[in-house]
Amino acid sequence: MAAISRTILALRKDPRLLRIPPYLSALCIIVGLVWLLLLPLNEYSRQTYISENALLPGQVHTYFGGSEQNIFNAYKHEVRALAGKSQDDISRKLSEILKSSGLKVARQRYEYQAAGNIYGGENVYAILHAPRGDATEAIVLVAAWRDMDEELNQSGVALVLTLARYFKRWSLWSKDIIFLITPDSKAGPQAWVDAYHDAHSPPSVASLPMKSGALQGAIVVDNVLDHRFESLHITYDGINGQLPNLDLFNTAVSIASGQMGIGVSLQRMWKHGDTYRERLQTMLRGMVSQGLGHTSGPHSSFIPYHIDAITLQAVGDGWQDEMAMGRCVESLFRSLNNLLEHLHQSFFFYLLMQANRFVSIGTYLPSAMLVAVNFTIMAIALWLQSGRPPETRIALPKKGEKRSESEMVLIKEDGMTAVIPKQELATLERHLFLPVLVVLGLHFLGVIPLSIFNNTNHSNFSRALLVFNLFSFALPDLLAVLISSYAPLTHQQRLLTKCFSLVFLGMFLATLATLNFSLAFLIGLVASPLSFLGVPPSELRQAEARSSWTIVTRILSSITLHALAPGVVLFAVCTYSGVSVEEVLTQAAFGWNVSGLWTQVIVWCVWWPAWLVGGMFVSPLRS
Repeated sequence: MAAISRTILALRKDPRLLRIPPYLSALCIIVGLVWLLLLPLNEYSRQTYISENALLPGQVHTYFGGSEQNIFNAYKHEVRALAGKSQDDISRKLSEILKSSGLKVARQRYEYQAAGNIYGGENVYAILHAPRGDATEAIVLVAAWRDMDEELNQSGVALVLTLARYFKRWSLWSKDIIFLITPDSKAGPQAWVDAYHDAHSPPSVASLPMKSGALQGAIVVDNVLDHRFESLHITYDGINGQLPNLDLFNTAVSIASGQMGIGVSLQRMWKHGDTYRERLQTMLRGMVSQGLGHTSGPHSSFIPYHIDAITLQAVGDGWQDEMAMGRCVESLFRSLNNLLEHLHQSFFFYLLMQANRFVSIGTYLPSAMLVAVNFTIMAIALWLQSGRPPETRIALPKKGEKRSESEMVLIKEDGMTAVIPKQELATLERHLFLPVLVVLGLHFLGVIPLSIFNNTNHSNFSRALLVFNLFSFALPDLLAVLISSYAPLTHQQRLLTKCFSLVFLGMFLATLATLNFSLAFLIGLVASPLSFLGVPPSELRQAEARSSWTIVTRILSSITLHALAPGVVLFAVCTYSGVSVEEVLTQAAFGWNVSGLWTQVIVWCVWWPAWLVGGMFVSPLRS
């Protein structure tokens, strides 16, 4: 036992322990990825359920139908007649229709500029004051004149106009109902909800002349079809990966599939057989949408203000008509009307893999944390290595010759004794200023692409990305030459520079995982090679390895890192998905200037600087 204790004590300073972190880091990445792949299994996911008992989904009898079909057809005819008319003509006619239903009507003009495009129009909205309420709470029913694909939302707008007339006849409402019709699906809802909370920027966005109480929820109706539909597609992703309360989604699914017999789909999975593959595909699609953080529908603008919102989109060719969709909306509003407080009991962080199956944050979060912690493990290893003296060849004593006592030291601790070479116990003072300056400087350098891609005209995005990628490819080599020429880094400073870069990346991704799990996981997975590439070798190995093989290794490492550059990944993803780079960057610029999107901050100010540090240390031009 004493021999074992002495061995353990001696191993505490053994440099061979520093060979373990790379394997431990790789293990964390593998376990994190496997953890994610296990989530669609029944053992790790759960059936959805309603947490808020007051909702009582599907417990009321709906009356929308019958003669309302004729009114809907008349309004649909009016909407078709307005197609192609000016914004003033459309707003005037919609105002007349809402006023004829006995509602108070108001308008709001707005205009945004982003990437050389102008997003302008006029919102029209009406307020139905609750006969049994005190105007302290409200629910919003939204229809965009044009949907996300710029198609005329003829049946959706007509249905909202019909429901406005229908709801006015009922005296059971305890919350005000706001009927909002916007010219588009992105800028219009954003302008209205910003102005409702006095967070707009006049004069580009006008103030609202009329308001109600605190908004408790929002339902968006999207039906561009001119025929009967098959099922409802529910969109729920918010800006920056925020999600509505799961109870709202579950209520909509329960009413549509349970009470009305209408099929429900999500993440554009039109046919779902509830197999492992389809669950995984649905979950991954949701992660990509959440990671991008873009506006996925008019409902996305409401979620940052803690207003639970979803979009109901009619899809397919079936036997369900607009009256069935209207009854779904009526029943959903009746459930929201029952609430005594804001939705809070169910989950705000979840992954859906089917309309009736989900995974909560407590189950999926460890996968992103494991990917993020691999950077921290390598950073700690580099920190420890930076405090060790340079490796030297220690001549072993010849046979029969004893090692000098001055080279050894006796250590006693907790009743254990060990004899260790003095060199193993020596520590070096760490010089932190230059490594910290390099890392901070590179992170501030991320402001350049952030500014370029948020302010460039949309017609120049493709050329701008090409030029930036060429500049980005050459930048690590240029930085390596400049630093070697004017401020050469010692081996210790190289270790500390890589250490600080990895610890910042790991710390940021671990924090981000609690807010936007998908973005943290995806970036962590793509950036994971940074833990293994660009790690400065020891001075002894560096001196021993000045060979053509080492140059080849550097070149291969450099090629690998260049293939994983943020700009290259963006181009590859756009090519694979069939979406133009111009469209993606235009949407990102719109999100930055209008919706408060911060995905590009993470890409250019966190991921790209860490990539630059790795590229500097694998550069073949580094001395």
